Amino acid sequence: MSLHLYDTYTRTIREFVPLEPGRVSIYLCGATVQAPPHIGHIRSGLNFDVLRRWLTRSGYDVTFCRNVTDIDDKIIRVAAEEGVPWFVVAERNQRAFTWAYEALGCLPPTVEPRATGHIPEMIELMRRLMERGHAYAAGGDVYFDVRSYADRYGELSHQKLENMRPAADTDTDTAKRDPRDFALWKGAKPGEPTWPTPWGPGRPGWHLECSVMATKYLGPTFDIHGGGVDLVFPHHENEMTQSRAAGDGFARYWMHNGLLTMSGEKMSKSLGNSLLVPEMFTKVRPVELRYYLVAPHYRSTIEYSEEALQEAAAAYRRIEGFVTRAAEVIHDVDAHAPLPQAFVDALNNDLGVPQALAVVHEVVREGNIALSQGNKEQVARLLAETQNMLDVLGLDPRSEQWRSSGDDSGLRQVVDALVGLALEQRQAARARKDYAAADAIRDRLAAAGIVVEDTPQGPRWELAR
Repeated sequence: MSLHLYDTYTRTIREFVPLEPGRVSIYLCGATVQAPPHIGHIRSGLNFDVLRRWLTRSGYDVTFCRNVTDIDDKIIRVAAEEGVPWFVVAERNQRAFTWAYEALGCLPPTVEPRATGHIPEMIELMRRLMERGHAYAAGGDVYFDVRSYADRYGELSHQKLENMRPAADTDTDTAKRDPRDFALWKGAKPGEPTWPTPWGPGRPGWHLECSVMATKYLGPTFDIHGGGVDLVFPHHENEMTQSRAAGDGFARYWMHNGLLTMSGEKMSKSLGNSLLVPEMFTKVRPVELRYYLVAPHYRSTIEYSEEALQEAAAAYRRIEGFVTRAAEVIHDVDAHAPLPQAFVDALNNDLGVPQALAVVHEVVREGNIALSQGNKEQVARLLAETQNMLDVLGLDPRSEQWRSSGDDSGLRQVVDALVGLALEQRQAARARKDYAAADAIRDRLAAAGIVVEDTPQGPRWELAR
């Protein structure tokens, strides 16, 4: 089957047909950088990284734009609390997000624009909306007039205008024609950063920036707009409304990933229940955390628990164990070997990663049997299939990302040499039937956190987990 994706706009699974044959454009709502990332923030980046990898593997040339919201009420509030400029908060936390994305194996975006770098384009979009009768200036602010677009406002979130609550995005609604009108531009306030516009100094509203950045880098109409399900309303609704009201086609498919919760509550800094990415790396390796976050279907809710995290880590280690053992037998892997059809069908069915991973585990099971039987031809085929599937998911343990992740390469070489010397001494002891000495060497290595496994190809070692 061809690729089919769930479209939030139509609430159906639709066949994906790109705007331009052979090319795909994706806009992902990235971070609002008022704080460092927790794993709930990073899930979206991981889900869309898998989508991007699958599209690339399917032969598409993908342009992937992931924005940074570097000016916002929350950023300004944090800066005031800390007594530092707003850009210090934004820069510090953007670096934390970039580090987390990279540590978890996300491919870098084609472009990663910042909101504050696109003020002229925002002014132009507001001008277009005013000329069409969809926006107005009042009290230093600029608002979108929802009643001017009442017949279509609410199409993405499937709401009717009369049932919507006030936008509540400014300190007061007295300047608005309708309390549901949303701010495109917020007038200057003492102590806040401002930029000049024809309607007075101020700063961008949250929704305006994404419309501008998406269309600047992907064109007035593009393929996929993504983000967390919590962004459907008001953020994505308002993006779509203002863009289409201005005459742009905007996104053709809307994709939203589910949330990560703790005790049934959305993970957030305000609830005090966030799990920051560096903290998670003390519990599991980065690749194991990636497995945990991408294994569920992207539209499902993940209810975080330590038990589920450790189960995911153990599942990944089973895959990794086969790849490691098989690679000691098969040194050259065919990177262009065909993927199992069941794996392809799973990902083409709305990015069905759980079903795709089930295929991976089945192939690993067959591979372990082939290893035990010494069937090198079968091992070679199954290792190639496994690594190619894992590459699509960003989980191949032999990739440069994970071979170097978390290790100091120089230290690793030293440890490898020392353990190798100890294993040579153990082998010599076994050869002369001094099993007590051989066992003692193994016990000393185990006490140092080195696990030794005897294989037909000789002993191999890894760090205890």
